[in-house]
Amino acid sequence: MKLALGPLQYFWPRERVMAFYEAAAGWPVDIVYLGETVCSKRRELRPADWLALGEKLAAAGKTVVISSLALIEADSERLSLKSQVADGRFPMEANDATALALLAGRPFVAGPHLNTYNPYTLAELAALGAVRWVAPVELARDTVAELHSRRPEGLETEVLVFGRLPLTFSARCFTARAHNRPKDACELACRDDPAGLPLATRDGQNFLTVNGIQLQSADPVNLIAEVASLREAGVQVLRIYPEAEGTEVVVRAFRACADGAATADVALAQIAPHFTGFCDGYWHGGAGMDWGGSPQP
Repeated sequence: MKLALGPLQYFWPRERVMAFYEAAAGWPVDIVYLGETVCSKRRELRPADWLALGEKLAAAGKTVVISSLALIEADSERLSLKSQVADGRFPMEANDATALALLAGRPFVAGPHLNTYNPYTLAELAALGAVRWVAPVELARDTVAELHSRRPEGLETEVLVFGRLPLTFSARCFTARAHNRPKDACELACRDDPAGLPLATRDGQNFLTVNGIQLQSADPVNLIAEVASLREAGVQVLRIYPEAEGTEVVVRAFRACADGAATADVALAQIAPHFTGFCDGYWHGGAGMDWGGSPQP
């Protein structure tokens, strides 16, 4: 069972991004996804910088995948994606239909932002060239199990097991709005929120996380209790999204659990001190923000 470090969802300064991936080169992850998936205005790292990072990580023994934007709104974004596809140095993760059209005929990963909800879609993606699909974050365990069992031969399954759930993308920028700025003059306000901007209900309950044009879950999903069953089901890849703090601890805990070197309870005890709460509701067919696997940390 492989561990994948999903693409960075937040806008961090260049130095922080470089330091993060320099450290990640020594972590027990097999696959590293690189690139900007949320907003094309986040340009502290250019495409060439992501590729250079990819070369370093590949030299460290990691399989590198370049992720595409989840929401393409402008022709400039399409042209940038076309250039990424043409480079061909690393396989890509397609996160929208534009990427699918450009990647058709070559191996790619079907990302979690595609509407992959039935085996017919899996068959179509495989026919286009997909070698792995990432289950949409809102799918319940039974649905993922059915799709995994009915996937075309040779198509791997990847499941998000830790990280804030990427729920929606909008043409509007929620972070800019929170700072009373127009989207076109946002001054890159999301750079000041390395873990996103918490959004609470009127009675003070954590509800969502604002991340530019993206809305995430308030708490990270945590499926540490499901690792054994995912391994038994033959799921090939577990995805962990980078968080502002504690990512290395999470990676090492999931690696130990996946290898059978630690129980889920032990792994959870290692992870819990670094976070204020978790969720797993979607996995169990309930409200996404629910946590049913274990008591809250």
